Amino acid sequence: MTALSASLHTHKFQVGQTVFYTSSPISRPGASGSYKVVRLLPSDGEDYQYRIKNPGEAFERVAKESQLEVEH
Repeated sequence: MTALSASLHTHKFQVGQTVFYTSSPISRPGASGSYKVVRLLPSDGEDYQYRIKNPGEAFERVAKESQLEVEH
């Protein structure tokens, strides 16, 4: 991938944005809910990744862009 084509694909969400996270049923089905984007992470090859945090949890999670939606 060239630098030009890479710049056309950007993260859909921004740091500080509140998103709705849908956890995969395999890992932790109870983790879905509202999260704040803490950091943008590089792509894993097929999907951009994000570090997200829920105010009720003491830790951050890594989520793929396909697991996140705009909070309504």
